[in-house]
This record gives sequence, structure tokens and C-alpha cells, in this order.
Amino acid sequence: MSENNLQSTVPGAVPAAADLRRRVEEALDQIRPAIEMDGGIVELGEIVDGVAFVEMRGACGSCPSSQMTLRAGIERIIREQVPEIKAVEAV
Repeated sequence: MSENNLQSTVPGAVPAAADLRRRVEEALDQIRPAIEMDGGIVELGEIVDGVAFVEMRGACGSCPSSQMTLRAGIERIIREQVPEIKAVEAV
């Protein structure tokens, strides 16, 4: 029996994709206050093949430092806490 089938037969089991998304959201929740203090918003979009796509809006949408924030802050924290994530990309 595959892992996905096993998970679906266990009462109360969370599908792997939902668990991965929850963990990435928890990592984002740690850095959202700092981003929001600067007038920015970061939202998680899709997770595809180990790549988390985020949308940076508000002040982050037009900020020239947003790529540095994405790489040095957002991506670093997500990858530390969710090793299945290989990269974080802005949409």
C-alpha cells in the first residue's frame, strides 16, 4: 500500500500536501509581523515540486529590497523549518 493510501485510511490523518502547507504557513507566521511593520504582506500560493510560491504585496510589491527579503529572510526561515522546500519564489 502506498504512503498516500495509508494516510487516507488512518482516521484523522492529514494528507501530506495539507501538512506541508500548514508547516510553511507556520514558518511564514513567524516573519509576517516584521514584514507587516514595514507595510508589506506575504501570502503563500502554490507549492509545486518542493518550490513554495509566495506573493509579496503592499510595500513589498514595489520595494527594491523585496528580493533580498525573500532570499535572506523568507526563504531561509522556510527552508530551515520545512526541509522538503527546496526554494521559495515570488509570483
